[in-house]
Amino acid sequence: MLRETTGIFQSMSASSSNTFSELYAAYGAGCLDPAFTLMVGTQSALRPEIREAVALSEVISGSILETAPEAKLTDGALDRALAAIDMLDADERSSVNAGRAAGEAMEEMLALPEPLRTAALDAVGKTGWQAMGRGLKRLNLNAGSRLETELYRIAPGARIPRHTHAGSEYTLVVAGGFSDERGSYGPGDVVINGADDYHQPVGDEGEVCYALAVRDGGLHFTGMMGFIQRIFGAR
Repeated sequence: MLRETTGIFQSMSASSSNTFSELYAAYGAGCLDPAFTLMVGTQSALRPEIREAVALSEVISGSILETAPEAKLTDGALDRALAAIDMLDADERSSVNAGRAAGEAMEEMLALPEPLRTAALDAVGKTGWQAMGRGLKRLNLNAGSRLETELYRIAPGARIPRHTHAGSEYTLVVAGGFSDERGSYGPGDVVINGADDYHQPVGDEGEVCYALAVRDGGLHFTGMMGFIQRIFGAR
């Protein structure tokens, strides 16, 4: 899945003229992997050109659906659909309440765009943040995907230890920004790294950075952190 979407995400972060792609089509049709659905939905809240691309894909997907042959609904299908919508509303309210009760960096959390805000508040209420070092925290998001999906909080000037990846990783900057050996990235940018890419992200000065990462394998640290990782089996 990650390899299939590499070129698409590169165009998402590099070109505002990109108005349609297979990724947006899958998103509009509701058949995209949940982790990438979360990422695309969040990026579209940050970037007008992405919202336009998503809207176009939804129109195209809708027109295709209208021309498809009708399928007979099973008995009680409408009632089940309405009940599922009610459950989604209830889950969102409980997620917000759980997040407020957690009380950790709550103003920052509430400022995150949807759909990331609800997912993050839910995760804070269930598992909480994991400290990675001075100024660094990560939050495991249960996106309903086989892919690792995490939210990072990087304080200004904080450094994620130098590392590479077991597979491919897509990182969406949601707030603030960070820099590494290849450049600087701000809200709405998607950074793509593979198994051969070593880097050390550093939080930009002035504002806390929040970044959403989706990957198909863990991080492989270098130096002392890599030694500790090998000894204790931490990812």
